[in-house]
Amino acid sequence: MNTKKLKKMSSITALKYIKKDSILGIGTGSTVLTFIKELKKISSFIRGVVSSSKISSFYLKKYNIKIFDSREIDSLEIYIDGTDEINDKMQMIKGGGGALTGEKILAGMSKTFICIADFTKRVKTLGLCNPVPIEIISLSYSFVKKEIIKLGGFPILRKNFFTDYNNIIIDVHNLFIQNPKKLEKQINCIPGVVTVGIFSIRTADIAIISYEHKTEILKK
Repeated sequence: MNTKKLKKMSSITALKYIKKDSILGIGTGSTVLTFIKELKKISSFIRGVVSSSKISSFYLKKYNIKIFDSREIDSLEIYIDGTDEINDKMQMIKGGGGALTGEKILAGMSKTFICIADFTKRVKTLGLCNPVPIEIISLSYSFVKKEIIKLGGFPILRKNFFTDYNNIIIDVHNLFIQNPKKLEKQINCIPGVVTVGIFSIRTADIAIISYEHKTEILKK
């Protein structure tokens, strides 16, 4: 399987949704990096982007794509991002790269959230293949860990990693998620949690899923 080809296929398809003179929200990750490379080809067509992370901003600057401060923007027409897992209800696990908080903010600001992914990211049940990342403040680590264990998860501190906001991340294994909305709300209510990488309240509106010989478009 040529993953580079699959990422490029979904990225090129996503370009078709971009409107002239718009400001896009841009996510984080290897699939998004492929999208940024494609976006540079039509950078004169848009006003610019709002970036979800420092790493995405680095590549956007590299390709001379204008970056807007989110404080200057009330809303986004489109937010484009990848995913770690996505189910048939367009609910996702995201944050393998550690940028989940920025991603959630831009997803919340957007009118249309487009997820670009290859077919390996499609799942029936969230949490079977990937841990759930949770961004927390350092002070809360012991407390949050105990609360997550009560929920049936096995939390592991992501070593030598700090987010763009100088917080830490725990990756929670063994959470086979039957009710994503309920679990997202439960975890977000734990004191010390900044946000959890379950995207079930603000889901994708459109998912562009690439296969070896085709691209499938799913809509809410």
